[in-house]
Amino acid sequence: MSSILRAIEERKHGLNRQEQVLATYILEHSSQVVRMGITELAEQSKTSPATISRFCKTFHFQGYTDFKFQLGAELATQPAGQSYQDIVAGNPLEKIVSAMEANHMRSIADTTRLLDLKQVQAAVDALQSARQIDLYGVATSGVVALDFHQKLVRIGRYATAWSDPHMQITSASNLQPGDVAFAVSYSGDTPETIQALLCAKERGATTISLTKYGSNPLADLSDIKLFASTLEEGMRRGDMASRIAQLHVIDILFTSLVSDRFDEHVTRLERTYQMVRKYRSKGRE
Repeated sequence: MSSILRAIEERKHGLNRQEQVLATYILEHSSQVVRMGITELAEQSKTSPATISRFCKTFHFQGYTDFKFQLGAELATQPAGQSYQDIVAGNPLEKIVSAMEANHMRSIADTTRLLDLKQVQAAVDALQSARQIDLYGVATSGVVALDFHQKLVRIGRYATAWSDPHMQITSASNLQPGDVAFAVSYSGDTPETIQALLCAKERGATTISLTKYGSNPLADLSDIKLFASTLEEGMRRGDMASRIAQLHVIDILFTSLVSDRFDEHVTRLERTYQMVRKYRSKGRE
């Protein structure tokens, strides 16, 4: 199932009655929907153009045309019968290696297709001009936040990464307009991360979220919304392919930051590399 259809399926029961009817129709007739105009879809699904427009906004599309284009692109590149492979008891090593490769490659490809380049550029601009950058995330998402933290420090940005809920809010309470709070949560409904971002928003900071695709509390309250692919259910959900997907987005942001101010940031990257090398060698003397 595509990331868009998976997101619709997961959120369907939280929609109003008419939107649930529309969601069911889209899930059952996705290949036909991408060839329909909004009026035809309203007639076939027994809803209305207004319901369709609200539905598209709920899932962070600019409108029905954008939704139809993104869904069509996903369906066109979706190999028939292919899905994320879960952990299987007694699997031979060669099959485990193959499954992990397939999962990670699929996760990156799915995430790339979901990227809204306007939102990515808005995130790059906000991060580039920020006085202070707070990074929030717990558990696996905290690891992703830490990865971004060490990258930002290497190019001389004042950034801090917090996984402790109290420290997240403590730091957020000292932010101000022009600062950035960047929150990572695959589910998008981690209470501690939501509370920290709410505090940062109250302080006037620009808020950025990185979540799985679809409507979720963290994305809904953020100024800038970034999405990673929505994975199939399974024991390793949120721990493997989702982490790779999130790191893919982080690498895109970091590379964009460096490219935007290449001479300045490459000089800092080289200096940090040389200093670490110098002082590590002194420690071995």
